[in-house]
Parts: sequence; C-alpha cells; structure tokens
Amino acid sequence: MATEVYKRNRVVFLNGIEIEAIPLKIKYLREFMDAFEKIKGVKNDDGAIQILSECAFICMKQYYPELSNNIKDFEDNVDLPTIYNIIDSAAGIKIDKKSDEAVKDQATSKGATWKELDLVKLEAEAFLLGIWKDYEELETSLSMPELMATLASKRELDYEEKKFLAAIQGINLDEQSKDGKKRGQQEWEDLKARVFSKGKTSDGNDVLALQGPNAKKAGFGIGLGLDYDDMRDPSVMKS
Repeated sequence: MATEVYKRNRVVFLNGIEIEAIPLKIKYLREFMDAFEKIKGVKNDDGAIQILSECAFICMKQYYPELSNNIKDFEDNVDLPTIYNIIDSAAGIKIDKKSDEAVKDQATSKGATWKELDLVKLEAEAFLLGIWKDYEELETSLSMPELMATLASKRELDYEEKKFLAAIQGINLDEQSKDGKKRGQQEWEDLKARVFSKGKTSDGNDVLALQGPNAKKAGFGIGLGLDYDDMRDPSVMKS
C-alpha cells in the first residue's frame, strides 16, 4: 500500500544551503515545461545543459525564493549533479551524467510529452470538488502527483456510489467486462431516470428523467421552466 504521494529529495547547494525538493506545483511546472521545450532546438550538450539550468532556476520560485531573482547567483551555487537532481525532483526528468547518451536525448526520450497532456480536462474534473476558488489557486496548491492522486480518489468514490445505487436495482457493475462499459453507462443513466422520475420512466433519454439533480445539471428540465403532461395519467387522458 502506498504511503506517500511523491518522494522528497534533499538538495545541497555549494553555499551549504540545503532544501527539500518535491514535484513542482502546476503553476511553476507550466513555466518549467515551456522553458524545457526549447531543448528540442539545441544542437549539442552545452546547449541542452544551458536549457536545463534555466529550468532548474525556475524551480527556485518554489524551492528557494532567495535565489529566484538572479540566475547568475543561482549558477554560482550549483553544479551539474545538483541541476540534474533538481529537475528530476521537480518534473521527473532523469539525466545520468555517467551515460554515453547525449543529454538532449536523455531529456527528450521519455515517451508522452507535456503538450500531449489534457491538463485542462484533468483540472476541470478536480475543480468540481469545490475546494478551490479558481484555477489559479488550484495550480498553486497541487503538483501533478497530487492532482492525479486526488482524481484517483474522486473517481473511486464516484464509482463506489454508482455501484451502490446499481446494486439496489440488482445490477452488478463489477461483473461487466470492458466491452460492456457502454452498456453499463446506459444502465446507470436508466437507473437515475427511474429514481428521478419516481418510477415513471426507465429511459435515461426520456424528458421525465430531467427532474431534480438531473435537471439542475442539464440547466433545464421539469421544475426549471419545462412543464409536461403525463399522457399515461388517466385524469389527463380523460380530459
């Protein structure tokens, strides 16, 4: 069982100052990765190391604010192993100084890139928890490991709620195969329709399902400016 969301690394500067390096908060990680993208355009290790030094300097905004205003002071207090340790802790970019592989190649051969990450979608999902007043506060509060751990917990709780409500109706969501996910989602929508319509419909696409929480989520529905006549009601059929 996991006991920590991320590892904490100790970094010692040449001036003797010691800091604890952890994954960057998303606010700083954005700036870090924007600078890191420039490494793709360098032609040799000297250029790659310069870019990595700039990235490590950005990390000081979180790790060591006293060194975040002057890159020369920063460079005077770090060596290559320290820079590599910082970028590993900050963004999981590992550079082995003993490797024969070029620094640029080591830094850019890690599979999926920052640009391929749908961060907006992930943040939007987390924002629904209602903890943060805006996205700026969310990005200042969370690192990527923290965001992913939060979403994993949220999704697990959401699934357990669905499983409980489905079990009331005799549906076992755990027994559904991967091919049955779409069918399971429809069953979930139909289940909600039965609940919100008080048994009047089991079709998730029926207008009767747009009541209460469903109506509020959709932005319209019965009770939110949408009226209806139930033609199955004998009193309506007689009139």
